[in-house]
Amino acid sequence: MTTSESRRAAAPQRILVVCTQYLGDTLLAIPFLRNLRRAHPDATIDLCAEAGPRAMLAACPYVDDRISWTRPPRHRRRGVVATTSALLAEAAWLRSRRYTKAYLLKPSLSAAALATLAGIPERIGFRGESSPLLTTAVKRCVGRHQVETYLDLLRGEGLEVDDGRNENWVPPPSAERVAPLVDRLPPGRTRVFLAVRSTDPLKLWPVDRWRSLLRWLVEDRGCEVVLCGGPGDRAAHIELLRSCPPSLAAHVHDFSANVPLADAAALMSGMQLCVGVDTGMVHLAASVGVPAVVIVGPTDPNRWQPWGTRSVVLRSAKPKPSLCERLTTAVRREPPRFPLGRATIDAVGLDEVRRAVDALMPSPPSLRRLDLTEGTFCYAVVAGPSVPSVHRAAATPAM
Repeated sequence: MTTSESRRAAAPQRILVVCTQYLGDTLLAIPFLRNLRRAHPDATIDLCAEAGPRAMLAACPYVDDRISWTRPPRHRRRGVVATTSALLAEAAWLRSRRYTKAYLLKPSLSAAALATLAGIPERIGFRGESSPLLTTAVKRCVGRHQVETYLDLLRGEGLEVDDGRNENWVPPPSAERVAPLVDRLPPGRTRVFLAVRSTDPLKLWPVDRWRSLLRWLVEDRGCEVVLCGGPGDRAAHIELLRSCPPSLAAHVHDFSANVPLADAAALMSGMQLCVGVDTGMVHLAASVGVPAVVIVGPTDPNRWQPWGTRSVVLRSAKPKPSLCERLTTAVRREPPRFPLGRATIDAVGLDEVRRAVDALMPSPPSLRRLDLTEGTFCYAVVAGPSVPSVHRAAATPAM
């Protein structure tokens, strides 16, 4: 071992974790970050991510610093020269921080190039197009959950990992900011969060089914429905609310303009159930222990189902597997929980979602209908904390 290598081995490590731009992917990296910190308790661990994912992990205790990676959207990129210039500038700044190791949760050539140009000597990532730029390339297994896939990066180095439990944090200031909004919701009614939008149009459930589900939740189940999301979600929320009559819309609360992503965990922790498509808010619900019903279209639920919470995954019973997926299923010792293949989200019907909600949020006992106009008893209906209760008392017989 050379003198410089000995010094690097003796000094505490400086580790960079490069995340994807997706909220759900980043939330599913929490078990990885916890196990990374456990393996390197004295290291400096920094997270490199875009604005939304950084906000979601603002209170994560396993990270020392959160570094911005701001890239223009694809439709605004100004060509190879401008993209390369931005990458070089980012890499030069990272080089000044003298990282000794990088974990690339983002499986892309741009992430591997960033770490390489930054002069980071150890670069651990997933096998693929970026393999030539990695010092350790780990295979990704089809049908394996994303949490386990991230943990495989640590296993590939011979590090032990824990049970992979999910978790999240609600800082007191976030709870204080969100509390007045939640307190405005009518008491005694179940609070259900709906995640109706995804950036992928193939993941969207029809608006008319969302409207029918809303009516059933409000009128039959006595729920208050909460919506929240970024600027791109607000248009979908407005479209849904405009399709509802005022009596129904009065029980739907869109907090998108009042709750930033950094406070979203505080809001979600006050919900009793989350129903949504495959999107980051469903993974946020799982991270704070809220039961979730997820309506899945083309994505693989083996990889993207809610992690570490009670959940029901709804998907077409007849997905269409590719040749690679057929071969993967044939050679596996145990078949995946969900059959591999692409499916259409339109195949999931309203009744399936209702049954899933009932499974996670049982209906209160139904009340026997009483005729209050006849007989020798009078009945008083008293509003209780959750469902009405009926008390019977003796009355003076009518003369």
